[in-house]
Amino acid sequence: MTATDKTGEPGRDFIHDIIAADLEAGRVSTVVTRFPPEPNGYLHIGHAKSICLNFGTALEFGGRCHLRFDDTNPTKEEQEYIDAIKRDVRWLGFDWGEHLYHASDYFQQLYDWAEHLIRAGKAYVDDTPAEEMRALRGTLTEPGRNSRFRDRPVEENLDLFRRMRAGEFPNGARVLRAKIDMASGNINLRDPVLYRILHAPHPRTGTAWCIYPTYDFAHGQSDAIEGVTHSLCTLEFEDHRPLYDWLIENLPVPARPRQYEFARLALNYTVLSKRFLTALVREGRVAGWDDPRMPTFAGLRRRGVPPAALRDFVRRVGVARANSVVDLAMFDHAVRDHLNRVALRRMAVLRPLRVVIENYPEGETEELDAVNNPEDPAAGTRRIRFGRELYVEREDFMENPPRKFYRLTPGREVRLRYAYLVTCREAVKNAAGEVVELRCTYDPATRGGNAPDGRKVHATIHWVAAASSLATEVRLYNPLFTRPDPGADGDLMADLNPNSLEILRECRLEPALAEAAVGEAVQFERQGYFCPDPDSAPGRLVFNRTIALRDSWAKAQAAGG
Repeated sequence: MTATDKTGEPGRDFIHDIIAADLEAGRVSTVVTRFPPEPNGYLHIGHAKSICLNFGTALEFGGRCHLRFDDTNPTKEEQEYIDAIKRDVRWLGFDWGEHLYHASDYFQQLYDWAEHLIRAGKAYVDDTPAEEMRALRGTLTEPGRNSRFRDRPVEENLDLFRRMRAGEFPNGARVLRAKIDMASGNINLRDPVLYRILHAPHPRTGTAWCIYPTYDFAHGQSDAIEGVTHSLCTLEFEDHRPLYDWLIENLPVPARPRQYEFARLALNYTVLSKRFLTALVREGRVAGWDDPRMPTFAGLRRRGVPPAALRDFVRRVGVARANSVVDLAMFDHAVRDHLNRVALRRMAVLRPLRVVIENYPEGETEELDAVNNPEDPAAGTRRIRFGRELYVEREDFMENPPRKFYRLTPGREVRLRYAYLVTCREAVKNAAGEVVELRCTYDPATRGGNAPDGRKVHATIHWVAAASSLATEVRLYNPLFTRPDPGADGDLMADLNPNSLEILRECRLEPALAEAAVGEAVQFERQGYFCPDPDSAPGRLVFNRTIALRDSWAKAQAAGG
């Protein structure tokens, strides 16, 4: 169980304080936590907090964290999700070692404990139809009412439960319920369902079972079997804790784990509902679970977000007892902060405009030195080729500029990054009146971009040499939703951002970018951070924008754009 970097001093939060006190008091000798995902979808950024807390806390205290799949609903579980979850946890920087478990490992033991509750008169088989059962459960202000099957004799309950196990009854015909208190103020204690009939093959157990335990029944008992000391859950499970404790107290389990709740991670402009994310994939609203617009680990990885940046973001958010919504800008800042330190700099022109330097010798080229990362002197330099024909960004030229526009315009001198001072002399237009080429001159005495006479220029722009540049497709990603609270008006799909993806197909890159590995983020100078996409192929590079250098999208939204 290792994280691949240091993300600062361990956080001092209430979970940390509880565990430290338990160790000091001798209640536990070894800290054991667990991360228990359901294999019914891909992990998303909300899971990062739970993973970092469970694995990171155990690591800090010299304990261990288990990865346990809560595979109790075979109709929604797939091996694809199991494989993806394991891959994602490792990508985030953690490893469970030999401690990989599944709730299905304990199906027989859980069944035996269910029979124990029946024999103790604390569970019964209920034939009540689901709709009627919901009505009998009561409300937050009204107590529930007993089922007419609540007082079945123990032997009848055992017989029916065993026949459920044998597959005699159809789906939904019967359930096993705990016998607790239908008048309890906590609805979770109003005779909760422990087992339901589900004739469906299981990814691991096949057709061996046709009844499956509920999460509430499997969770705490699985913790006890594995010797988990601190079962860390998000706040929605706080009302389930009395049931967790009731089951632990009424079963002959080998350990007494305790459950503690913390606030889940929520971001604005983001939806983390697995149901909705699944709908986006199935309806083709995105290109898949790994679409870079998705908040899944797979999407973040494809977009080029480094796992260290995600861990650092979680550390900055911290662990609290109350739910809150984190500004997406905080996540963006963590990504930029990390990439600024580690990403190599390269030059790329996304919307190219051809430049011809008329006084540069035809057929000649030269090599110039360029810095790989000004934040890291050890990253060194690279050689870039310069010639008579270049590409610059179309937005770096204006024929009739407003005040304070200091880039290329007829008669103005600017600095080409690492190269020379150049002056625009003419803008060549096509029949439609569109500028298609700039005619410029350069000052040979300003190699490196510095004028020996000390004259000042107000702008430095990036460029690539036309002859050696690489043609590529660049995909620009923006948030998937147009509003910070998606679905607040009742329709999540209506809030999808129609401008969440822009594809540029005529971009030009410096040759060094051909060596970038898939998923490796680099900085396109003055543009942002980008990484090669898996769609790349020999002769066909595809880059994804990880994040812009500045949050111009959020500013445009705030201004009504």
